[in-house]
Amino acid sequence: MVVVVLAAAGCGAPAARQDAAAAAGAAFEAAIASQDHARACKQLAPQTRQQLEQGEQKACPIALAAQELPTTRGIQKVEAYGRQAMVRMAGDTLFLSLFTAGWKVVAAGCTPRPDQPYDCMIKGA
Repeated sequence: MVVVVLAAAGCGAPAARQDAAAAAGAAFEAAIASQDHARACKQLAPQTRQQLEQGEQKACPIALAAQELPTTRGIQKVEAYGRQAMVRMAGDTLFLSLFTAGWKVVAAGCTPRPDQPYDCMIKGA
């Protein structure tokens, strides 16, 4: 019973963590695509949401809408290591962390840079 609960929460086997992270990333991107920024804000990690609101000096839904995140097309690759995950989609890369409430987006609108960390439009402190 405990193993089932852990897997459902995203803490189980690597495949279960990857699936849970992919689902959270897809939910975030679906909310962005449908312009449901209030729902997308619920998918953001607390520090990421706070950073966005402070940077824009607006409530999260309005601040998120102003970011003009890239349009995505399907998940290409998911990597999950412990409590961190990267979800690559055609058009965007998301970074997620596992919280008690599940996987949350800590960075979005991320593009790779040679020999440097990703450059992300939205990120937490």
